[in-house]
Amino acid sequence: MRVGHHSSQDEACAASPPASSSHHEQFGRRFAGRGNPAAVSCPPGRCPEMPRGPVRALATKQRRKTPRGAKPVTETTAASPTARGSAVPGVARRVLTVFLPFALAYFLSYLYRTVNAVIADELTAALGVTAAGLGFLTSAYFIAFGLFQPPLGLLLDRYGPRRVEAALLLVAAAGAALFALGGDLAALAVGRALIGLGVSACLMAALTANVMWWPRERLPLVNGLFMACGGLGAVFATTPVRALLEITDWRGLFLGIAAATVAVAALLFVAVPERRLEGSGRATLGEMLRGTVAVLRSPVFWRLAPTCASVQGAFLAYISLWAGPWLRDVEAMDRIGVATHLQHAAVAMVAGYASFGLIADAARRIGLTPLAVQTVGVAAAVAVQGAMALDLGLSPLAGWALYAYFASASVMGYSVLTQRFSAELAGRVNTAVNLLMFVVAFTLQPAIGGLLGFFPTATGYAVEGHRLAMLGVVGIQAVCVAWQVMGMIAERRSGTSR
Repeated sequence: MRVGHHSSQDEACAASPPASSSHHEQFGRRFAGRGNPAAVSCPPGRCPEMPRGPVRALATKQRRKTPRGAKPVTETTAASPTARGSAVPGVARRVLTVFLPFALAYFLSYLYRTVNAVIADELTAALGVTAAGLGFLTSAYFIAFGLFQPPLGLLLDRYGPRRVEAALLLVAAAGAALFALGGDLAALAVGRALIGLGVSACLMAALTANVMWWPRERLPLVNGLFMACGGLGAVFATTPVRALLEITDWRGLFLGIAAATVAVAALLFVAVPERRLEGSGRATLGEMLRGTVAVLRSPVFWRLAPTCASVQGAFLAYISLWAGPWLRDVEAMDRIGVATHLQHAAVAMVAGYASFGLIADAARRIGLTPLAVQTVGVAAAVAVQGAMALDLGLSPLAGWALYAYFASASVMGYSVLTQRFSAELAGRVNTAVNLLMFVVAFTLQPAIGGLLGFFPTATGYAVEGHRLAMLGVVGIQAVCVAWQVMGMIAERRSGTSR
């Protein structure tokens, strides 16, 4: 699929003043007979190619239901957003003032998300909790994170990613301080929930900002590099954190992370230029909610989102908690061995984020869609996880590194889905996918812990319990990947593949 023209054209479009609404309506009506939606954000000659095919029915349906005076809500394969605020600077300045501040915030988000896998033994000793209790403590992060996704999408589209993320990071810092100072399971769970709420915008705000600041056809590459930078937080949460625990305890560690979070919040608010999509902040709450409903009712969304959510959610459930106990019980590793292997997996994940973005960018030039690249990657991730569960001879280093590498392809689903909806819906599309992903992670963490509770040993849990739990996770993901492939085949047969 060709998702756009040259990046220079897109940047010129993003920097140009918006056309009048009447001009947009005339342009939309001119294309309506060709199966294109009426929601257009750029004048002719400066917009990427508009969609055709199955979006006609949905676009027509939405135009009929849109109240007078409200903007139509439609799907689109690529629509460079018309933005207002700061003009688009050069690439180097965008990297320094936009990319890096959001990447630092996502670094902290991943650190918060995965650090419990390394300090699991310390938490168990300090609190005396069972595996199910530890799973609930860790999943409190995912509960708050997931529940806040629907309002987060509305906030991002209305107030912009800079303001929303800077404010929420202060909540995360407060949660980290409470986690460090809490004396029982309840206090730590509340702290963990506040952390989840506070970092809930770190990925979504950055993906929304990328839509504003970068050409649409470059989004898989930019998003992949961003995920790689953020994924370094997962690397830091392994051996470096273990080294810090030789200097201080887990409480001191969380106090230090809280201070760093406040500093990054200040950097975001001061350094990132203000830039908003045309029309953002003007829609009423009712209009914004109708946009959310349109996303959730879209067949395109439900054809693609389950694979992204299940594969990434399962990976997070393991890398943030259960990978450590697996390495301890199944591979008979000590704490240093567990931390080292988790670090290798995190490095592989970072490499996957970066390389899949580059692969998608190169594949686009030879006619392969990012969706095709993502599907191959997630299928490989499920296959590797199945091989580990069935003990087919993969070494622990190769197994977890390959699983982490291929699972990183799942996040390409964000850019794939964003390109199929109008730019004004970017926040709500991304947060809808993220909500599904964290529902999966939240559900799996205590479920795996509950199953392992039936297989106790003197030092942990039986190998059979771990393998059985992973096989169940593999089955869920395999169904979702098969569903996505069936949808791709149906699109190709109908001539609407993109």
